[in-house]
Amino acid sequence: MSTIGNLSLTLDFRAGGLPILVTPNDTPSENNPFLWQQYQEEIKHIVREYLPKHGGILFRGFQKEGIDTSIQSFAKVFGHELLSYEFGSTPRTDLGKGVYTATEYPASQIIPLHNEQAYTLSWPMNIWFHCVTEPDTHGETPIADSRNIYQKMPKAIRERFEQKRLMYVRNYGNGLDLPWEKVFNTESEAQVEAFCRANHIDFEWKDDGELRTRQTCQATAQHPVLGDWVWFNQAHLFHISNLEESTKEVLLDVVDIEDLPRNVYYGDGSPIEDSILDEVRAVLDEETILFPWQEGDFMMLDNMLAAHGRSTFTGPRKIVVAMADGFDSMQAK
Repeated sequence: MSTIGNLSLTLDFRAGGLPILVTPNDTPSENNPFLWQQYQEEIKHIVREYLPKHGGILFRGFQKEGIDTSIQSFAKVFGHELLSYEFGSTPRTDLGKGVYTATEYPASQIIPLHNEQAYTLSWPMNIWFHCVTEPDTHGETPIADSRNIYQKMPKAIRERFEQKRLMYVRNYGNGLDLPWEKVFNTESEAQVEAFCRANHIDFEWKDDGELRTRQTCQATAQHPVLGDWVWFNQAHLFHISNLEESTKEVLLDVVDIEDLPRNVYYGDGSPIEDSILDEVRAVLDEETILFPWQEGDFMMLDNMLAAHGRSTFTGPRKIVVAMADGFDSMQAK
């Protein structure tokens, strides 16, 4: 436990110091309701000093403001305009001004650990989560240290992925996945094509009028500020082996494998072995860190240093998200 100003830091809240827990250390009163705005300078200092070391910080115990968009003002304290959710892969509701709901999959569905938009060549460096409504049970946002995952990944797998890279294939619409209009935030085919060309995405309009894209991306990445290497891809999430067997059978009865809503291959187009991804998932499972949400919580992650996911839950869980500080890996080369 340490103190900065009127905030307490618990470095061993969870194993390995991820996330650090930050709470007010005063006694609440009518004149001191613990609005996070009272602690802006301490909060910025903590983020500058501790986020690069630990990858994630959980701010807890501040008065709940009762509005979803409080995350917007919290995130903008750190000096970056919030990003729109471009080329997204999951359903969300746009709450305006750079604030979105967390992925709106059914409560019974697990979302595996991943770094946001690691299936692309550009991604947000920072991501914030705000708990508006905590679930009745479970509903955690699991997190993990991406540097640890990189180090613990079997060397042969890591080197194989780095050498071959990864090709993500997506087929939009047809009632099986998000329509391309939602993913690209436009109804203009010309704007979609311009976005794809600018972002090194191969595209084709299929005979049924729907869109297929392919993009070859990194398997690991080097943090542009710290220089640390991290495991940074979504192969285990996009791959067909991530589907339940019954779901996979139904899909393959409806479409050919090349028309699956999403899948991933090695960068040369060859299939990734299920057994390899089983080993990848085993490392991710080993590194998973869980903590229960409390209403009013804010969590800030360095999106390259910390992966996140979602557990199953019961009750009216509501988590909202904001992202900032976009990084383009192609411009960085």
